[in-house]
Amino acid sequence: MSNGPTPSRFARRGFLLGAGAAIGAVGLAAGARWFNIAATVQERDLTAPEALAAAQAGEILLVDIRRPDEWTRTGIGQGAVAIDMRRADFIEVLLGQMGGRRDVPVALICARGVRSAKMSARLDAAGFTQVLDVPEGMSGSGAGPGWIKRRLPLVQPD
Repeated sequence: MSNGPTPSRFARRGFLLGAGAAIGAVGLAAGARWFNIAATVQERDLTAPEALAAAQAGEILLVDIRRPDEWTRTGIGQGAVAIDMRRADFIEVLLGQMGGRRDVPVALICARGVRSAKMSARLDAAGFTQVLDVPEGMSGSGAGPGWIKRRLPLVQPD
């Protein structure tokens, strides 16, 4: 009769614990990216209240680049134009909103700042000269609590 687990049972437990820890670390890393917890407000970024004030003053074109189902679920920030970033003609539609000019200040907002950062880089590469990001997004990130938690005004999409 044995007084405890055999070495092979220890090995299995060690493997399972190690595998569980690895899976947990991958899940944590994916969650950190999804929630954009490392986001900060940089030089070319705006907080949600700053974006609202600038849009209302006509200083920027604020564009909500999320999906239509997200707009329906949460509403769109007051003063924002909703253009789904997945549209094949996104840049053309955006230029239409900007009077065909690539030098109009445009600020992008998504849920948590991940997509807006990627789209900002895409617009920079396409020759837009005044692209701003709202890295806290609608739902919040490491850059701030987000438009919704700040209780900034929302409108329902058309």
